[in-house]
Amino acid sequence: MTEHKDRKWLVLAVVGAAFFMTILDVAIVTVAIPSIQEDLKIAESTVQWTLTAYAITFGGFLLLGGRMADLLGRRIIFVGGLTLFTLASLTCGLANSAGVLIGARAVQGIGAAIISPAALSIVTTTFSEGADRNKALGIWGALGGSGAAAGVLLGGILTKYLGWEWIFFVNVPVGALVLALTYPIVPESKADLGHRKFDVPGAVSVTAGLALFVYAISKAPDVGWATGRTIGLIALSVAILAAFVIWELRTTAPLVPFSIFRIRTLTAANVVGFMLGAVIYANFFILTLYVQGILGWSALETGITFLATAGTAVIWAGVAQFLVTKVGPRPIMTLGLVILALSVLGYTRLPVDGHYWPDLLPIYLVFSIGMVFGFVPVSIAAFIGVPGEQAGLASGLMNTSQQIGGAFGVAITATIFTSQAKSGHFTPSAFTSGYHWAFVALFAFAVAGAVAAFVLLRGVRVPAEELEHVPAAG
Repeated sequence: MTEHKDRKWLVLAVVGAAFFMTILDVAIVTVAIPSIQEDLKIAESTVQWTLTAYAITFGGFLLLGGRMADLLGRRIIFVGGLTLFTLASLTCGLANSAGVLIGARAVQGIGAAIISPAALSIVTTTFSEGADRNKALGIWGALGGSGAAAGVLLGGILTKYLGWEWIFFVNVPVGALVLALTYPIVPESKADLGHRKFDVPGAVSVTAGLALFVYAISKAPDVGWATGRTIGLIALSVAILAAFVIWELRTTAPLVPFSIFRIRTLTAANVVGFMLGAVIYANFFILTLYVQGILGWSALETGITFLATAGTAVIWAGVAQFLVTKVGPRPIMTLGLVILALSVLGYTRLPVDGHYWPDLLPIYLVFSIGMVFGFVPVSIAAFIGVPGEQAGLASGLMNTSQQIGGAFGVAITATIFTSQAKSGHFTPSAFTSGYHWAFVALFAFAVAGAVAAFVLLRGVRVPAEELEHVPAAG
């Protein structure tokens, strides 16, 4: 029995390492962009595609990746995604032109979109509902929450001492090690649906619709939200997603059975997850621009500043999962979003000549608490009452909500601070004022998330004494 329990935690360690690597890559490129631009002679309007290409395919393919894991086998899909991600990372590091780098980043995003839901569904089917699953998902939430901060930190260190290529090369040995450990440690599992039909029209339409939506909002800050191009692309993405919904309601073996949204905790977790993704990813995006562009800190210094957030997240993860097990997800999730709201409100007072102390460090530490108290209960709530055969789908939905929310948050805040900076003739004080207004927008997202958690999870409680009687998996 002890050996069986130990094996479950080994499974978490293996797939968690791969998941953390994909989250790192959302942010790790940010601090290296100036080096990439200079080395490959890429125009400023083009270099942003090293971020956008990854975001589009990552956000667009998550639902497909999650359902493939359920239908075809979670381990084999995880291995396929990890192989694709590792090879694409190697190609990124070897890239000698903008086209090769951006293309490889898009493939990396597809690999990440396959890894993330497959890995999380492996975890949720390895651990039955109960205290152990809450601990496992607490660790998972900490990995997701701290990944963006750790990405900026690691990106700064690697760019400074080894060169930007190593922000990609570092994935190769990690990916190879995880691949080597997967077959001996991670068992294969798949959903018992009584069929192996794959909903190709559903897969194509939802992937195209989501990818187009992420592309449209990612480019909106550059071309304008009110332009015909942006409005047309968003309208087209909505039309494709509407066609997907109609198809799913009529087909006999849907990619996304909408009955899953009758599980109130899952629906609430996805709504809050969208808001949470918007706040977390946009927060690190704005802060990176502020400390590098306004304060003039190097990539390494920028990365080190985020150690306060990434490092303390691990400590708070254990507290968060313990509290969720004791009192349920609603109060902890609500508290987490309230703390995030107060944190980003604090950032609206950042001065043009700011210092790490006292302007940044105190808020970095408080933000870490809110981030973990948001991510951990969202990760747990997303799987309460979800049957095992839909674990991959639930994972794909949750990851999609957070990634689409992140892309949306970054797009909105980029539009706000760019507009404000333009009206002030792009002076440091104008940019800083723009960042202040961007943080006001994130305050609104965090408040909306807190209200959603409080209202949608009313009456949901997961007492430890009930969960402890759930038999262990296997």
